[in-house]
Amino acid sequence: MNLIVFLIIGGIAGALAGRVMSGHGYGILMDVVVGVIGAFIGGWVLSLLFGSTGGGLIITFIAAFIGAIILLWVIRLVTGNRARA
Repeated sequence: MNLIVFLIIGGIAGALAGRVMSGHGYGILMDVVVGVIGAFIGGWVLSLLFGSTGGGLIITFIAAFIGAIILLWVIRLVTGNRARA
């Protein structure tokens, strides 16, 4: 997948996950970072559950969104509610 498309999908997924988890985003850079790391986490989780790593843009976005939510949840567990990302 093209790196630019991957960053765009990660940014959108990170921004949506930030809004779902806290009601606001974390800024453009943190949203992209959370989304990209979330894409790796989400891809790993979906490959464990379904045994497949392939998929199109929609599956990639869903994996990034799920992974970003998991990442933000873990960050909140570790740091408490005072952390913004």
